[in-house]
Amino acid sequence: MTFSSPTDQTQAPGHAPDPEAAAAAPEGEEVPSQPEAETPDAQAPEASEPEASEPEAVATEAVEAEAPDTEAPDTEAPDTGAIDTEAPDAEAIDAEDLLSEEAEAPLESPFDRPGNWFVVHTYAGYENKVKANLESRIQSMNMEDRIYEVVIPMEDVIEFKNGKKVVVQKKVFPGYLLARLELDDDSWYVVRNTPGVTGFVGPGKPTPLSRKEVESILQVKPEGVEGTKKTRPRLEYEVGETVRVREGPFADFSGQIAEINEDQLKLKVLVNIFGRETPVELEFSQVAKL
Repeated sequence: MTFSSPTDQTQAPGHAPDPEAAAAAPEGEEVPSQPEAETPDAQAPEASEPEASEPEAVATEAVEAEAPDTEAPDTEAPDTGAIDTEAPDAEAIDAEDLLSEEAEAPLESPFDRPGNWFVVHTYAGYENKVKANLESRIQSMNMEDRIYEVVIPMEDVIEFKNGKKVVVQKKVFPGYLLARLELDDDSWYVVRNTPGVTGFVGPGKPTPLSRKEVESILQVKPEGVEGTKKTRPRLEYEVGETVRVREGPFADFSGQIAEINEDQLKLKVLVNIFGRETPVELEFSQVAKL
């Protein structure tokens, strides 16, 4: 019995013996090895290698074609800039909120300031001079820590001058001024002995004003009302007073005032026409006192 040497089994690496042929071969015979003609089949992959390079080239071209897509995030950069442009809007909203908070802040009342408000009586027509004298004495006598403020209440009044309507400032209480101070013997002495001052207003001793009086005199508006000064016409005429018509179809006629309309600044005058009194509506500027 003969056996194939080990070298015979290693001559064709990668090719295993056929099991069916081995089983059919009689004992003692060698199993024929695979014919050498099949070796070109093992080399077939080498021939197909150029074909494998074609997909690689296609893949490379696909990668190169897709390369611009990697730059897409750069094209989205303007979107990030749009986010930055919205930042000022957020600041504007904050500023508006701040302004609204300031607008809603309660209006300060002069009554809440330090000291109390007192009414000081002066000579009529000398209010401005008395105010200047008192402020000078406060500084020269070092009373700033007890006498804080001196005020002459003023208001806008509509008057008629030379047939024209004008708005002028008038004293609310001629012959009086207000002083905000801490009342004691020294502050009383400084105010009372100011030239032009005749005394404090009050029964026996100076009486401070109430909150309502202070806010009314100094024209402090309640919350929710716009802080504009109200103007009113100067009441130069009275019902029953006789006036002369200055212009219009009834010029130089005289008549008696029957009605005064302060809102429209008009008068209703009873003019005597042919012995009969006829009501005529005239403006303030169309009449004059006799």
